[in-house]
Amino acid sequence: MTDTEFDNRVKSILDALELQVDDWFERLDVDVDAKREANVLSLMFDNTTPVVINSQAPMQQIWVAAPSGGFHYAFDGQHWKDTRGGLVMHEALSQIFSAATGHEIKVKI
Repeated sequence: MTDTEFDNRVKSILDALELQVDDWFERLDVDVDAKREANVLSLMFDNTTPVVINSQAPMQQIWVAAPSGGFHYAFDGQHWKDTRGGLVMHEALSQIFSAATGHEIKVKI
């Protein structure tokens, strides 16, 4: 994928996550502080649990830092997959966010 395509995919994912954060607050009364700077989205759940999602353009990966660890995702043509054989990114984020909020969160990206 070209650099422009990568940047557009990352922007689309971060935009979608920001919209979902607003929905979780309204629908589930989940306290999430979201801050975005360029291609870095920082989330703070209940003022205690940080999750950072950012792009690594030189490697064309998305990195996630969460209490459960650091994860690297690469696009395989259909999904963003963990480079170490773990879950696809939306499933992993669903688990991370559910653990942070105590609510079942289904991430759609």
